[in-house]
Amino acid sequence: MIQLIMMINARKSFTVQELADEFGLSKRTIARDLDELSSLGVPVYSVQGRGGGYRLLQERLLPPISFTESEAVALFFACQSLDYFSSVPFGEGAETALNKFYYYLPTDVKDRIDRLKNKVMIWSPYRPMSTEVLNTLMQAIMIKSVVTVEYSSRGGATKRDIQPIGLYASSGYWYCPAFCFLREEIRQFRVDRIGSATLNESISCREDVDQLSLLDKPVTDQLEQIVLRLAFTSQGVWQVESNARFAPFLERMDDGSGAADVPIAHKDFLFHMDLLWKLGEDVTVLGPEEAIQWMRSKIESLSRLYL
Repeated sequence: MIQLIMMINARKSFTVQELADEFGLSKRTIARDLDELSSLGVPVYSVQGRGGGYRLLQERLLPPISFTESEAVALFFACQSLDYFSSVPFGEGAETALNKFYYYLPTDVKDRIDRLKNKVMIWSPYRPMSTEVLNTLMQAIMIKSVVTVEYSSRGGATKRDIQPIGLYASSGYWYCPAFCFLREEIRQFRVDRIGSATLNESISCREDVDQLSLLDKPVTDQLEQIVLRLAFTSQGVWQVESNARFAPFLERMDDGSGAADVPIAHKDFLFHMDLLWKLGEDVTVLGPEEAIQWMRSKIESLSRLYL
């Protein structure tokens, strides 16, 4: 039966005769086995008429897999960590898979996991965003499709056609690096700023973009760059040491404070300054001059509210 599940999972459609020939069994035996699989929840349905047979619904089932206790615990908490995201690209798939997985665990393993609940977690801040948009972006990556999105930025809302490269989460936000056909370059899109997303198969994907992954660093040496010179208090070091934009350049001092010279693309200047502003007195901008002036202007604007 496991071999039969594996066989029909690998095929979009099949006939009873094909399976009978494959396994060396009678058509009656295969038909009975298919009925039994259907009763167990394998989504097999028959196709009537000429050229008919059987098909498997898109939501296919996988054959049983054996796990050690440590593997079971690792998978359980890996899936449970997704609960702390407001949205994930898998819809309710992770939750239903976790429930099935937990249900069939031995009682003693369940007891051990229960004792760890809310005591071991992979924390992520709650950020509201659309599950439907995340699902569409992941689907586009899987089937190699362009996506038409409504995107809100500082300049307002625009309609864009993008080719997603990947999806990743950082500080509770989901990000989608993608080739933007409007700007004709790779841009970083924050998913919570995407109002709507629909697959657009009328536009052909670019093969060079399709070959990229999240491990490919964007080409920035051709862009105008500046270097942010920063000094951090010990509290500031604690806040940025897990931030991939600052951590690689962070130099820690004996007293716990730190310093960093952070090269950035000039077009990302405002984005990085907003991040630094949120650190308050735990960061001092030492240069360049335009960064210092930005901070002064921000402080003056804020102080006028309390005059």
